[in-house]
Formats: sequence, C-alpha cells, structure tokens
Amino acid sequence: MKIRAHAESHIVELDDGSRWQIFPGDLATTLSWNPETDFHLEPSGDQVSSHVLVNATDQSRVRVIGADETWPQGEVKHELSGG
Repeated sequence: MKIRAHAESHIVELDDGSRWQIFPGDLATTLSWNPETDFHLEPSGDQVSSHVLVNATDQSRVRVIGADETWPQGEVKHELSGG
C-alpha cells in the first residue's frame, strides 16, 4: 500500500481508501514518509492501538487506529509519560 494523502500530521489515507489516525508519540517517525513509500498494515495486539503501519523499506512502525476512532486516554497518557 502507498499513501494517498497525509495532509494532517496525525491522519494518513492509504491507496486502498482506508484512513488511519497515528499515535501522537509516533508522529516523528512519519517525517520521512513520502508518496512512494510502501507500507503494510498488521494487527497490533496492544492496548493502545488496533494496528501498526509498517514501512516496508526500513521496517519502522507506527501505532494506528481507524481515523474515526478515539484513543484510550489512560493508555495514551501512560505511553506518552514513558510507561
């Protein structure tokens, strides 16, 4: 999959039409993304995100949830505080 749109820093739309919200603590990882970057989506299995978006080139990962979903606030605070 490739990026179709990444106009907002925390929302990415893939070429399959799916839209994903990027975990706030993972935004810095997205700075090197460009339209040519290939990705694949995997289930995450953690309490914060439903999936991870994996950069096929460097294997970097960002945690994501559906664009219309809400992050679990307690878990986000815990993760961002280094928990």
